Amino acid sequence: MSFSRDISSPARSRHAIPPSGTKPAPACTLVIFGARGDLTKRLLIPALYNLAGSSLLDADFRVLGVDRVPGTAADWRDGLAATMQDFTKDPDGEFYTPTIDQDAWNWVADRLDYVQADFADLGQMRALAERVKGNAVFYLAVPSRFFGPLVEMLGQAGLVTQQEGVFRRVVIEKPFGSDLATARALNRQVLSVLDEQQVYRIDHFLGKETVQNILAMRFGNLIFEPLWRSDYIDHVQITAAETIGVEQRGAFYEPTGALRDMVPNHLFQLFAMVAMEPPASFSAETVRTAKEQLFESVRPVRPEDAVRGQYRAGTVEGRPVVAYRAAPGVAPDSVTETYVALKLHVDNWRWSGVPFYLRTGKSLGGRRTEVVVQFKKPPVAIFRGTATDSLPPNRMILNVQPAQGLTIEMAAKHPGPAMDLAGVQVKFRYEDAFELQPNVGYETLLYDCLTGDATLFQRADNIDAAWAAVDPVLQSWGQGAEGLEFYDAGVTGPAGADALLARDGRAWYPLDGT
Repeated sequence: MSFSRDISSPARSRHAIPPSGTKPAPACTLVIFGARGDLTKRLLIPALYNLAGSSLLDADFRVLGVDRVPGTAADWRDGLAATMQDFTKDPDGEFYTPTIDQDAWNWVADRLDYVQADFADLGQMRALAERVKGNAVFYLAVPSRFFGPLVEMLGQAGLVTQQEGVFRRVVIEKPFGSDLATARALNRQVLSVLDEQQVYRIDHFLGKETVQNILAMRFGNLIFEPLWRSDYIDHVQITAAETIGVEQRGAFYEPTGALRDMVPNHLFQLFAMVAMEPPASFSAETVRTAKEQLFESVRPVRPEDAVRGQYRAGTVEGRPVVAYRAAPGVAPDSVTETYVALKLHVDNWRWSGVPFYLRTGKSLGGRRTEVVVQFKKPPVAIFRGTATDSLPPNRMILNVQPAQGLTIEMAAKHPGPAMDLAGVQVKFRYEDAFELQPNVGYETLLYDCLTGDATLFQRADNIDAAWAAVDPVLQSWGQGAEGLEFYDAGVTGPAGADALLARDGRAWYPLDGT
């Protein structure tokens, strides 16, 4: 559930009533390493602003920003205030609110402090320890190569030592490793300093309302469970398609690529929500164990069941797009994939024989994140001889973005004397049923971390099993160009992705389908 509330109205105040069933997180210091970075100003601070507006932060909550960049606390606060005002100017931005509630913002701003420090300097980290008393959460909003060394330094400085009644937690962003071997090495490094219960491996996809709604839909409605198995489902498609390219992020994207960036984290989390067995409860360990059991059932992906592509120059939504190889920070002969499609086999009772097709890419001809569950056709065609033979199959489409909700495709009788059937859609949209609030997806995750609820965070074995499933593909691709396909910016992907499904007699759901 989301804990953000509408705090754009000037009538809101810091004394707003918390959402039903929730209470303010305990007093805590949130220490953000990488305080001057993009993640902090675009996502973490707006999330804290929303939590403050919902009265979900304790009066003694504090934020301590840490970065190597010289500056004062006042400089940092002023820069963040200016960024918050920028969010009122772009209705299509990741976080948009018509106005900034000054009561809520001032509440946050009064609790912001900043210290210039180099986390590789043990003396400076020990000095930092003198400023952090009581409960603390350390958020590693830094490049992934610093995760392990920073955790070790936190340990050496005594910052993560827990005492009776005092917690110390560490939030680690993705990517958690770059393959199976590096993920295992990073886990060993982190867990040599921290207990598993102190580690919060974050995936912001799990903070999205529509992702969490998959669990609500599956386990809160009995009408779906009897059909949720290989007896009735033909296959499942999971798509995360973007119209934007790498833009100015080429230096990051070049050593990463679409598979590492999206598949073992974001897409596998959607896969888990759809395919995991019903947990006995919604406790953190029970849910994460259900995910682990699913991931261990995934057959390692064969290289022939994977397609990689890279976009060339083209046109997306009427605007020209340069080729990936021409983007800043990208090698002119790069073999990094900007598109990947995979076929997963799940070797368990529920899903045996049901393929899961995953795809993600940049500079495509449509923007959508969704799960398409396609059902088998009726066993007996009682309408044979009518115009119904070519009706599309039943589908349930879990819309994550930009549409938010659920779409069901089914057949209905066309008005008239003949038994003519037509395909129709039944739609649920969040904006029709609920009042949507400004939300960046980190509100729930930050609140859960502050309150010690790890349900939506990944456990070490979850990470390991996801990497194990895709590692054969990564090892096969290596650094070579063999098998890399090119596609024009603005299309739906490389031809090989269509062939991956066509060989099974199937086709991708169109990117403009709902």
